[in-house]
Amino acid sequence: MIDRIKEYTESKFQHLIVLATILMMVVTISCKEASQPVQTTDSEKNTASDLITKINAVQEQIMVQGNISEDEEQALLSLCSIVSKDDGMSVYTSDDSIILKDVEMAPVYDGCEDLSIEETRACFDHKIAAFVKREFNLSISKDLNLTTPKKVEAFFIIDENGDVTGMKVRDSEVNVQAEILRVLRKIPVMEHATQNGKSVSVLCSIVITYGNEIDVDVTYIPERPN
Repeated sequence: MIDRIKEYTESKFQHLIVLATILMMVVTISCKEASQPVQTTDSEKNTASDLITKINAVQEQIMVQGNISEDEEQALLSLCSIVSKDDGMSVYTSDDSIILKDVEMAPVYDGCEDLSIEETRACFDHKIAAFVKREFNLSISKDLNLTTPKKVEAFFIIDENGDVTGMKVRDSEVNVQAEILRVLRKIPVMEHATQNGKSVSVLCSIVITYGNEIDVDVTYIPERPN
């Protein structure tokens, strides 16, 4: 029995080391790929360098400590999800996108066809809010045991093909950020927005209130995310 416990512990420890190493590799690759299409500023380089330094520190801490709690492991897994290229963050750019409130015809979500301009926009807002609220794993925010609900802003782009990309979540608990990104990735493809008869990409913003319950508002946040 002791040998089995020891074997399990060693296996778990190796798993955590591999996880931390993969995390460091993912961040390094994502940062490099993200910097290729555009010129990277000194500030962005410093941010990437700081992040990799912190991840190295996490890896070293795991090696010294020999184990981490379930909450710490979940946070590490969430961090892997946040920095993953699949989250759309590595291709994030909002400068060429029209803010949702300013576009002539909002994206047409499934079930919102053949409506007026105003009705299409209202239907889009309702469908997005309902989707995020339905798909969000409420146990993640409940496990935080918050005394009062908290709010976080999230952004995403619906491009000229109706695909969701360019997701970004403002500061919140790492598990919450990862869960929001997971849900946003699942938003179905829809008919693209139009401006002067041409397909355009739009920048959408939502405010998520989370705690023991979750509420979602599709709203205009007056500044573009950095």
